[in-house]
Amino acid sequence: MASKSYRKKTYGNRSSSRSASSMASAKHLYLRKVFILITIILLVCVILALGISSSTWNKLSSVDHSLQLYGYQVVNEFPHDPSAFTQGLVYAGNDTLFESTGLYKHSSVRKVALRTGKVEILQKMADSYFGEGLTLLGERLFQVTWLTNVGFIYDRKNLKKLQQFSHQMEDGWGLATDGKILYGSDGTSTLYLIDPQTLIVTKKHVIQFNGHNVRYLNELEYIDGEIWANIWQTDCIVRISPNNGTILGWILLKDLREELIAAGNNGIDVLNGIAWDSDHNRIFVTGKLWPKLYEIKLHPGKKHYDNGVIEQLCLP
Repeated sequence: MASKSYRKKTYGNRSSSRSASSMASAKHLYLRKVFILITIILLVCVILALGISSSTWNKLSSVDHSLQLYGYQVVNEFPHDPSAFTQGLVYAGNDTLFESTGLYKHSSVRKVALRTGKVEILQKMADSYFGEGLTLLGERLFQVTWLTNVGFIYDRKNLKKLQQFSHQMEDGWGLATDGKILYGSDGTSTLYLIDPQTLIVTKKHVIQFNGHNVRYLNELEYIDGEIWANIWQTDCIVRISPNNGTILGWILLKDLREELIAAGNNGIDVLNGIAWDSDHNRIFVTGKLWPKLYEIKLHPGKKHYDNGVIEQLCLP
């Protein structure tokens, strides 16, 4: 009897041990499944994050609060034809500028001496065209016209018209080049990249700031890897990355126009016209019907402006 009871007790202990082992195994299996599930969820999140389009990142970056604001110092002042309704400005070396002027019956392309403001060569446009943006690529000057898809190409040596072309922008406002492709604006918030051989738009960037489209992109200039654009009806220049259209900074030039008005130049129009001397890193700006053209040097803005103030100053 005692022997039988002992065997029962031994058998019972073995059953408890097996049960505990089974529970431990089940718990291990459950934790393993949880770990695998968490791993899958994390992988999915990483894939989704990597899959966010570049345009989405651009929109996110458009609300960056760390954008640099620039003030300026006037380095030199030069005479400028006060009857020139400046729409495009290009520095061509040897203290020479090319300029496109607007207004019906008064539009022209001209070669100008920087230091004297003297117009050395003038190519008057047909009365039906309103001259707009201008850029120099190699030996050819490209010009667009307002309220049309028509543009013209001129010989830089004598401003002889070489050909007429059509473009795919909604309108003709600004032109610039990096020496390889053309950049264009049409008064909207779109920056166009254009093949200079075919005049076909190859890419577009919609320029945004703080969640708003930056409309009225006007005269353009390519400066040291950036596109600089006048914003029509403002005293602002926006600095844009040509790679993805993000805004790199703002230049505030309000005092230039205000000082001209205070000096009695009441007939002047808006700031418009940017040119860059890449050899000597000189920046030139002027405006429509301005009697002066300025060489300026930028410096980080001393006054802080929040995004709301920038919107009021630079987004008409």
